Formats: sequence, structure tokens, C-alpha cells
Amino acid sequence: MSEYETFQHGKPRFDQNTFSGRFRHFLDVIDPSTLFVSERRLQESVELLDRFKQGTLPPGVTDAQLWQAQKIKQAIIHPDTGEKILMPFRMSGFIPFGTPVVVGLLLPNQTLVSTIFWQGLNQSHNACVNYSNRNASKPAPASKFFQGYLGAVTSAVSIAVGLNVLIQKSSRFSPTTRLLVQRFIPFPAVATANVCNVVLMRHSELSEGISVLDDNGNVVGTSKVAAKHALLETALTRVVMPMPILMLPPIIMAALEKLPLLQRRRRLVLPVHSLVCLAAFGLALPLAISLFPQMSQISVNQLEPEIAMATDCKVVTYNKGL
Repeated sequence: MSEYETFQHGKPRFDQNTFSGRFRHFLDVIDPSTLFVSERRLQESVELLDRFKQGTLPPGVTDAQLWQAQKIKQAIIHPDTGEKILMPFRMSGFIPFGTPVVVGLLLPNQTLVSTIFWQGLNQSHNACVNYSNRNASKPAPASKFFQGYLGAVTSAVSIAVGLNVLIQKSSRFSPTTRLLVQRFIPFPAVATANVCNVVLMRHSELSEGISVLDDNGNVVGTSKVAAKHALLETALTRVVMPMPILMLPPIIMAALEKLPLLQRRRRLVLPVHSLVCLAAFGLALPLAISLFPQMSQISVNQLEPEIAMATDCKVVTYNKGL
């Protein structure tokens, strides 16, 4: 039996009704190897998919080649705008470009300045990723992006600095306990700020609505209810995502730093810390974004009356965004 099923244009290769299917699908989406795809290879992939749609495929083209072409296109080109997403802000670039920031967030003995710097840098990256992978079926002015960006970064820095100040002023903790608690501060700060980030960066979807599609992929109308579902699902993934990234490394490093090797060679602590963060990030990202399919479905009975009147379908589809 072939590893590749019969190719279906625009459809995921794996079953999106199961968590394991979504997990395998998003492993493809975040595959860092797509960062190294050349412009020529991208154009060849797009042309191959166009020829498939037109029914003019050259002989000998396999399902594996078609699935690979679709993987490349979906990793680089936004499904709504048709434009290339900048490399650091693609989902395939989230781990390579985000890991150094995570390492910075989890460094012990953070000062006020370093806390502001790393939280600001983290939320700046998150803001650009959220905006680049948003549902873009409705255009939004650049001014809304900057408003959302400032709100997201301000909320992250305020939460992190506030928690740090509270811990520093607390007399109930011993110096050792205080240091351990400080290592966990990034999680509540980042989780709360991530939700603010998603809502602020994509708030125009709530006021404008997003496109919903019928079974044939045709736009039925614009729904604000679907937009709320899309943002809620995305916000939940942003709460789950930092759990393993920001909670596992402090626990693991607290144990590893007691090892004689790291006690003798303190220079190894940062490289080991970086590898632990990379492993946690690599686990957390596909797990979190697999909670919901990117192309989610919703019953027309839950949507605006005009949507139900515009289609005979019982269920419509919308792009949740990533």
C-alpha cells in the first residue's frame, strides 16, 4: 500500500477529524525544511498544482509529488492573500526563530531591563506571526495592526514586570525559592499576553467578520459569529502552547544543574538550556495547533440568519488562521 493517498487539491493529506491526523498535518506545516525552498522550486510547485486543476498534468507525475508541491505552497503562501509570508513569521519558522527568544525568557536572575526586553521581543515576534497567519479574507488597514501590536506588547511587559516586582517584594520566600518561582513567571505572563496578542492583532475580524464557505469552497457570506469562534480557538492554542515551553525547561534544568558535570562546567548550562527549550518548543507547537483544524466547520444554525438563507448546506467552513 502506498504511503501517499490519492491527491486531493486543497484538502489536507491527513484526516482532520482526529487529533492524530491534525498532528501529522501540522508537522508538515511547521517543517523547517520548507524555509530552504528556492523561489524556482516554489514556482514549480504552484505551476504543478495549477496544471492539476486544469487537468493538464504531464505523464508520470505521482501523488507524492503533488502532495509535496501542496505542502511547499501552503507553508510559504497565505491561503487568503496569495502572497508569500516572510520567513521568520511562517509557522515553519516559528521554532527556529522563536527558540532564542524562549531561552532569553527563561534565563535565571532576570533584571527589570532584561524582562522588558525579552517579553517585548517575544510578543513582537508573536504579533507578526499572528498577523501573518490571520484570516485575511477581509482587508484591514495597517493602523489596526500597529494599534494591536502596541497593545499586545504593552500587556505582556506589564504582566511580566508586575509579577517580578511582586516576587521581589515578597518576604515569605527564601532566596532559593524566590529564584525558582521567578523561573515560572514567564508562563502566566506569556499565556495572558498571548491571548491579548491574538485578540488585539486580529480584532478587525470581530468587527468585519470572516468569509464562510460552502461544500464546494464558494463564499456564502461574511460572519462575525464565525470570527468569534476562530479567535477563541486560536487564543486557546496560544494558552496551551507555552505550557510545555515555559514550564518543562525550568523543572528539567533544576534537576540537570545538580549534575556533577554541569556543576564543574558552568559554561555548558546555556547550551544545554537551549537544547531543552528547543525540544520543548518542538513538542509544544504541533500539539497546541493540532487542537483544532485550520479549516474549521460550524453549523449554519449558529450563524447569522442571512448566512442560513444564502445556502442549502447544513455546515459551512471558515479559515481559523494559525
